[in-house]
Amino acid sequence: MIIDGHLHLWDRRNGAYAWIPPGPLDRTFTLDDARPVLRAGGVDSAVLVQAEDSEADTRAMLAAATDPIVAGVVGWVRLDAPDVARAQLDAYGRRLCGVRHLVHDDPRLDFLDLPSVRTSLRLLVRAGLAFDVPDAWPWHLPAVAALADAVPGLTVVLDHLGKPPRGTDAMPAWERGVRAVAARPGTVAKVSGLQRPGQPFTPGALRPVWDVALDAFGPRRLLYGGDWPMTVPDGGYAPHWAVVRELIGELSAAEQRDVLAGTAIRAYRLGPPRSA
Repeated sequence: MIIDGHLHLWDRRNGAYAWIPPGPLDRTFTLDDARPVLRAGGVDSAVLVQAEDSEADTRAMLAAATDPIVAGVVGWVRLDAPDVARAQLDAYGRRLCGVRHLVHDDPRLDFLDLPSVRTSLRLLVRAGLAFDVPDAWPWHLPAVAALADAVPGLTVVLDHLGKPPRGTDAMPAWERGVRAVAARPGTVAKVSGLQRPGQPFTPGALRPVWDVALDAFGPRRLLYGGDWPMTVPDGGYAPHWAVVRELIGELSAAEQRDVLAGTAIRAYRLGPPRSA
């Protein structure tokens, strides 16, 4: 079984998605667009992940989650307003498996340290929901380890391996930050979103990042994410999947099962697959 732990959908009519640049991403991507892409890659199901800090984006994903190819939804709640967050969590229902906030787009560099945010994250612990942190490097990666210490029981998912600055002299600092996060037992990391402008995307080019992640987290705390449609400008799902699959394929069969499904099931508390 293969679970893609990081897939986006967005409808340009329902949200601003102000971060989307002009070009191939500047259109609507639906589950009907994603389904054949996943099937062609042999992927059984996917976790939908928010692409905008809005209720509209989350509700659209929850509506799509009635399809059996959707394993769960990582949505958005107003973490800096615990009463609002509580009401949203109550309203969203059982298909919600995690929460994410676009911290890299938030002007508050101390967002993860805010008392109100940590109060809301304790609600996630009680609800059995994970918390995804996107694009943590450079500003938020040091705060992720502190957050894991401050909110016991919270499953923290480091998206895109913290967004390593491949090809720069900042890699040692990134590695230290990643290892600090991995030292906390409630943390996992996604092998996803590792493209970097101007850097090659090959197994060899990714190996320094992969080796650090594998040594720090181990296969039982790594999970695969395709990050589609963010891969569309670079050729789409298939070439990205081929590169990551080659690295994962070097693991034992049991370790591959963890990275390709088991870690996602544990981190997001996913139920058994639904029949298509």
